[in-house]
Amino acid sequence: MVEAMKKYLYSMLSKVDGIYAIVITDRDGVPVMKVSTENCPEPATRPSYLTTFGMATDQAGKMGLGRNQRIICMYSSYQVVHFNKLPLLVTVIGSADANTGLLLGLESDLEEVIQDLKTAVTEA
Repeated sequence: MVEAMKKYLYSMLSKVDGIYAIVITDRDGVPVMKVSTENCPEPATRPSYLTTFGMATDQAGKMGLGRNQRIICMYSSYQVVHFNKLPLLVTVIGSADANTGLLLGLESDLEEVIQDLKTAVTEA
């Protein structure tokens, strides 16, 4: 099952030009599943970076803004799109010139994998 999920995630990397990685983590930034290309910036896949989305989501909720669904971070060479799928967080890392709308569109394509992983995480 895990290999089938990884194969599907690798197929997502080729679906949109400029995607470097898809990382699925728990809310503490611990990777549950990760696929990447050689172009992926290593610091963007570290748990210390990945956990910041979970913290930002918690803080936004405390400010009365409601549950955060997505965060898009734009850097000079990269962009990072985070999806809130608690208890999991999905991070898509791409080049700065990748189509952000297409990156956001991956959310619905990843829904089945995320549901399967949610089931596995909540049972464990």
